[in-house]
Amino acid sequence: MGLAVIDERRYGRLLARALPAVIETDAENERMLDKVEALMDKGEKRSAEEDKLLVLMARLVEDFEARNCPIHEPTPGRLLAYMIEQRGLKQVDLLPVLDCSKSFMSEMVSGRREISKANAKKLAAFFGKPVELFI
Repeated sequence: MGLAVIDERRYGRLLARALPAVIETDAENERMLDKVEALMDKGEKRSAEEDKLLVLMARLVEDFEARNCPIHEPTPGRLLAYMIEQRGLKQVDLLPVLDCSKSFMSEMVSGRREISKANAKKLAAFFGKPVELFI
């Protein structure tokens, strides 16, 4: 990609077939995603014109999804649950780290109980992550 020379006629024909436009609906997004996937599947066999079209359509999809599929920041409890899972641990494995009961741990992971600053510091040290993630 980058500095490849584009055949404007060929690119124009690709544009006419793909009909890229600002995406307004889920159906339009699905149509564009199908076209993006088809081009991605071509891999190294894509022409410079197809690469340029792929970048355009991917940007249109990204813009639509940024507007319509907001990513919510994970809660400290969800983040803790994720880190426990990623390490192949169980909640009970953290009981000695936090010096708490099973029910207390379960409530923190589920979000029914906030993680105290003291426990956030212990979790940050245990996982090697910033304390702010757990507060």
